[in-house]
Amino acid sequence: MAQPDTMTRILDTAEVLFAERGFAETSLRNITGKARVNLAAVNYHFGSKKSLIQAVFARYLEPFSKRFHAAIDELEAEYGDKVIPLEVLLETMARTVLEVPAEKHSLKVFMRLLGLAYSQAQGHLRRYIQEEYGTVFTRFVALVRKATPELPDAERFWRLHFVLGTVIFTFSGLDALRDISEQDYGEHVSVRDLVRRMSPVVVAAMKAPLPEAGPCDGGEDQLNVRAGATG
Repeated sequence: MAQPDTMTRILDTAEVLFAERGFAETSLRNITGKARVNLAAVNYHFGSKKSLIQAVFARYLEPFSKRFHAAIDELEAEYGDKVIPLEVLLETMARTVLEVPAEKHSLKVFMRLLGLAYSQAQGHLRRYIQEEYGTVFTRFVALVRKATPELPDAERFWRLHFVLGTVIFTFSGLDALRDISEQDYGEHVSVRDLVRRMSPVVVAAMKAPLPEAGPCDGGEDQLNVRAGATG
């Protein structure tokens, strides 16, 4: 079997180390050592650590964005002037994530990377995602808005944030959850089984009654930046 080229080897190594250690905690020296390449190779192919981080996300977001645009096109053609149901929108997004051509570790690693994009200060990454892939998330949010007209914009933002957090936590810890399910309940759970189980939970969260009125900061305009870090 042919050895992967240098650029692919760097990306394969970087995505796993970033997911395991975090962006700030992973140095280019860590990456070059494990990938068995020199620093000049990283500089040649990517130019900087920031560009390497962006390239790691592009491996997932490029195919995801194309497939999600196509999936939304199909839904809009099917439903015409009718509102697309919320459960259909969320299931379509989940299915698109699963259809993205997978590298080894892909789903688990990418979900961990998304969690880090939320929790670590990576402003350049959020800007990059918004600039390169923001269009598809803007389309999705607009359709969710039509499906949930009863929700104020700020409430919709928070609920989507909570749903996203649930998805990231579940899939980034997939191996541990599968072990618990098998050992404690005798169930072997596939990724698609998990999506089917998760779907009614996240839909119910989006459709839950509004909380009592109180101060609420933030707004849906921020969603495109934050959600873009997940696609």
